[in-house]
Amino acid sequence: MEDFTQLSGQQLDALKEIGNIGAGNAATALAQMIHTRIDMTVPRVSILPFAQAADLFGGADAHVVGIFLNVRGPAPSSILFVLEAKKAELLIDMLLMYPPGQTNINNLNELEMSALMELGNILSATYLNAMSMFTQLSFIPSVPALAVDMAGAILNAILAQFGEVADHVLLLETVFTKDKEEVVGHFFLLPEPGSLATILKALGVRY
Repeated sequence: MEDFTQLSGQQLDALKEIGNIGAGNAATALAQMIHTRIDMTVPRVSILPFAQAADLFGGADAHVVGIFLNVRGPAPSSILFVLEAKKAELLIDMLLMYPPGQTNINNLNELEMSALMELGNILSATYLNAMSMFTQLSFIPSVPALAVDMAGAILNAILAQFGEVADHVLLLETVFTKDKEEVVGHFFLLPEPGSLATILKALGVRY
């Protein structure tokens, strides 16, 4: 079994550049969608054990919003974008130009759910396009699904629905900033066994 937690500087640099390009393109696409600028950065890129994913947003019992997509291609994977519930409310307020505090994550209307799913589409498309540019691999995302639940339940549902996921996942920590308000989300690429090795090999870096 490969140990993907010990990445070289070259590997991390390549993955960070993918994240930065994706974030820049996503910010541009978001600005076109909502007619206002939301800045995006990727301050941290890492590969971590799948079992530790829930710890990033407060553990398995944390109340979160998850946007999920399946990705087909030579490195089949899944994508999961996770926001803590309160952060998701703030991000929806940003996206829809609501006054802060208007969104209630437990009572989302169709427009609010649509905004989150479109955000999932934009993030996935821009990050995967950047990945494809670097690796020359094709990545074909599905339509996004949205869930509001405990983090552990969402992660378990992914395992139950899509079967085996590799031991390690790629994390791009994504920060949204508008009017000095910051929202941190976690964008995960959940590769099927062997897919992460395929991606790193296509990047031209050894693992």
